[in-house]
Amino acid sequence: MTKTSGLLALALLLPAATVLAHHGTATSYDQKKLVKVEGVVKEFHWRNPHAGLFLTGKDEAGKDVTYSLEMGSPFVLSNLGFSRNTFKPGDKVIAEMHPSYGSPTSGELFSGRVSVNGKAVSIKPGAPTTEEYTK
Repeated sequence: MTKTSGLLALALLLPAATVLAHHGTATSYDQKKLVKVEGVVKEFHWRNPHAGLFLTGKDEAGKDVTYSLEMGSPFVLSNLGFSRNTFKPGDKVIAEMHPSYGSPTSGELFSGRVSVNGKAVSIKPGAPTTEEYTK
């Protein structure tokens, strides 16, 4: 192999390494727990690599909190029926999150159930209807 062909091969493989180097959520979020949170949409960030949903709500003690929920990429969410307008400030949201190991008000919303203003929005195919979820 010549020096030029070796450099060319390296140049072609480097971008592939970047694509394959993805962080896992299992190290940040407890995948064995699903916690139900309720709140009002404060902000929704529709951006790569992950969308972010911020809710104003109350914790178990009744104290005001802001929940920070990491979601999938806009591409993945679009394939599940979400759009940049799914969550608007003031919408009432009930969601199931995998809680962060570091903060009870932070979590990931990749596989839980979600309802917006009483209407089920499915993150997970086959998720129960809103009536089943809110009981």
